[in-house]
Amino acid sequence: MDIPALYARLIQAIGDGTGMADSLLHVHAGMAVLLITRIVTGYRLSTPVPLAVVALAELANEVLDRIYWGSWRWEDTSLDILNTMFWPTMLFIGLRLRDRFEPRAKPPVEGNVA
Repeated sequence: MDIPALYARLIQAIGDGTGMADSLLHVHAGMAVLLITRIVTGYRLSTPVPLAVVALAELANEVLDRIYWGSWRWEDTSLDILNTMFWPTMLFIGLRLRDRFEPRAKPPVEGNVA
């Protein structure tokens, strides 16, 4: 069984079926992996775990592409990585900054009525 060829055909079928460009599919895939990881693991998006899973998924995608095509196609690979990682990374950074600089609400004290 040629897994890289099967994977390449699956990705081609998704692109053909949706009519979306490869770059847009990478954007959607990155966000989908991020949100699915958040739901499955329970880790907040401001922790590195969901972002790391997106990075690992993109690495696996690029390795399968490399095996299928027989060589690295650096222009395509670098754009795929950028498109996949950009919005998950921006979300991670934004949430980290919010957690760092936004004042936290104090929990209510028992017996105090506001």
